[in-house]
Amino acid sequence: MQWSSKVFKLLALKHTMRVWLQEGKQKELLLKEKQLERCSWKELANSLNVAPSRLNSWFYEENLMPEDIFKKLRLSPDYIKFLIQKLPEGWGRIKGGKLSPGNTKIIKIPEKNEELAELWGILLGDGHIEKTQAYKIGVYHIKVTGHAVLDKDYLINFVKPLGEKLFGVHGRTYLAKTNLGFNIIFDGRNIVNFFEKEGFKAGDKIRNQSTIPNWIKEDPKFLAACLRGLYDTDGCFYHLTNQTSYQVCLTNYNKTLLNDVRGGLLSLGIGCSKISKGRDITITKKSEIAKFYKLIGFHNSKHLNKIKIWNAKFSPV
Repeated sequence: MQWSSKVFKLLALKHTMRVWLQEGKQKELLLKEKQLERCSWKELANSLNVAPSRLNSWFYEENLMPEDIFKKLRLSPDYIKFLIQKLPEGWGRIKGGKLSPGNTKIIKIPEKNEELAELWGILLGDGHIEKTQAYKIGVYHIKVTGHAVLDKDYLINFVKPLGEKLFGVHGRTYLAKTNLGFNIIFDGRNIVNFFEKEGFKAGDKIRNQSTIPNWIKEDPKFLAACLRGLYDTDGCFYHLTNQTSYQVCLTNYNKTLLNDVRGGLLSLGIGCSKISKGRDITITKKSEIAKFYKLIGFHNSKHLNKIKIWNAKFSPV
């Protein structure tokens, strides 16, 4: 049987794999490759034996780059660490030739680890999961809100990289014009679906009684990370007025969450108050604050800097 060149090309395409890098990394790789080769975009396309329009679609990340093209790039070994996964040609289609739903952003599915537990705690604090379904355009994202001055460093340099690492997507920032709210937002229906599948419903956290899941409660390291995320956003560390004492305090109006937080602190061996005013849990004894600092601590610099100074002066441990 004679095989036409067209058939051979179709067979080759069938087995072509596409490389899916973290958002922004495909564009970065091609730009650095162009700079390294000291050539024009047209010359780079010619060296890769592709049409300039095809190279342009890869640069703007409209399409994923074929694996064989990726391997031709001199800098590709440096970008293996950004590889999320390899996908077969036609991965965006399902049986029957129908396109997959809309242009839903594909995400990396994170493992259940300390980093995901910490993001979960952050969302329980100053986070929000938005799921607004509509006929053509819906809104699907997770958002973390803080103070535009006091929390900005934490949001940009910790929360944003954390979410990007976990889900393999780019986070965007948004400064509210009417107040001092600063937001980190991760868009994507699949991100919202991931949290809902794990039991974190979109919408009002108090009405939903959103709380700490069992997979976090059952692992002390995961629990400490989750509590750190929650205290970084809804907690505070301060000097009591006209006293020498300090307090770590968490304020929240979700009764289920407050009970789980108190139970979590006690399970880690950290003594704390009962829930007061239906919203507050406090840690006042020096020995218990020292345990909190050692086992949980903060990543938000507005809290971390103060408790570091306290620890240097007053820690009984």
